[in-house]
Amino acid sequence: MREHGIAAEHIAEADLVTRRGTFRTVAFRDPLDGNEHIALVHGDPHGKENVLVRVHSECVTGDIFGAMRCECGDQLAAALDAIVAEPAGVLVYLRGHEGRGIGLVAKVRTHVLQDEQGLDTVDSATALGYPVDRRDFGPAARVLKYLGVRSVRLMSNNADKIKALESHGIVVAARVPLLIEANAHNIRYLTAKRDRLGHDLPHLDGYDAYSRLGTAGC
Repeated sequence: MREHGIAAEHIAEADLVTRRGTFRTVAFRDPLDGNEHIALVHGDPHGKENVLVRVHSECVTGDIFGAMRCECGDQLAAALDAIVAEPAGVLVYLRGHEGRGIGLVAKVRTHVLQDEQGLDTVDSATALGYPVDRRDFGPAARVLKYLGVRSVRLMSNNADKIKALESHGIVVAARVPLLIEANAHNIRYLTAKRDRLGHDLPHLDGYDAYSRLGTAGC
């Protein structure tokens, strides 16, 4: 294994033509978590500094089906739009991160508690005995090292994600906000992320999670 820690036989690369343009896809099996992840690479980030990067956690309901109880699908689309506007950029899509790492079945079970008991995204997970966040961002760091990225501008509202990448040796030169307009279905989810998980969501100033109707989120 090379410095990035991913064995050559666990990496595959090919071009992917999309509506936004052509990306280089880098699919890889992480040596530690065993999941298969993918990076969409625009331009050539090798040896570059301040590369625009989004590390996106898998969300089947939001990313694929357009669920409105979270902002995941909209963030994914906005991040790709921003990346293709740059000379070079990377979107790392991390699988196994469903529901902040608890899995799809467990996430749907939290939805029941949110809808029937009014619990938010944090309490609905802990009520079922799950941790609030069990995601590992090591795979993202390893593929960024494989791509030769020297430093990143990270599209995120979550300071913990910056700390996680830095703990794995990635230089985060700046954080780029990725703010999505709230709607009646995700406002409680977003305010819970702001008030209980410390996400920087200044566009929600004035919103109270419990003053509006809506579901409690992913």
